[in-house]
Amino acid sequence: MAHESEAIEALKKALRRLPGIGPKAAQRIAFHLLGRDRATAKDIARALEHAVARVGHCRLCNNFSETEVCGICVSPRRDSGLLCVVESPADLVSLEQSGAFTGTYFVLMGRLSPLEGIGPDQIGIPKLQNRLESGAVREVILATNATVEGEATAHYISEIARHHGLLATRIAYGVPVGGELEYIDRGTLAKAFSGRREA
Repeated sequence: MAHESEAIEALKKALRRLPGIGPKAAQRIAFHLLGRDRATAKDIARALEHAVARVGHCRLCNNFSETEVCGICVSPRRDSGLLCVVESPADLVSLEQSGAFTGTYFVLMGRLSPLEGIGPDQIGIPKLQNRLESGAVREVILATNATVEGEATAHYISEIARHHGLLATRIAYGVPVGGELEYIDRGTLAKAFSGRREA
């Protein structure tokens, strides 16, 4: 077995930490960037460093933002009484592209998963509770993924919403069980909002 340099091994190990990247894919990416595409490798490194330095979380919705409060949260065209709770920034982007929702969001940055040690504090539930206590929200729309963890997370948040006297609804129509919002088409997402039910 050929001995590879420490730098290549470190790069492959770092790439394997990305979701969906196994040992073979990490090796293929590392060799591609170092072999034929060093300019792209440098561009990626610069862009990643820039993003890590500049991008934080919106104080209100917890989504990625370069400003204290993101553009969606400050927009006067958004209905701040409707708060859609999603698991990830990718889910928010999918919902925005559907054009079906004109309220505001809260991005959990994960979902409850006791087996993995992910509890309410790890997904920003205290920050969400502060948002619900603000008095601006009248309906919490639960748009977590239709997985076991997503359903458990939706149930947990619906209980919190009810405790605050708020209506909690769950997107339902057209979203398949086990489906992830990021991969669902715009029309299906639009129907999911119009067909939401009380959680």
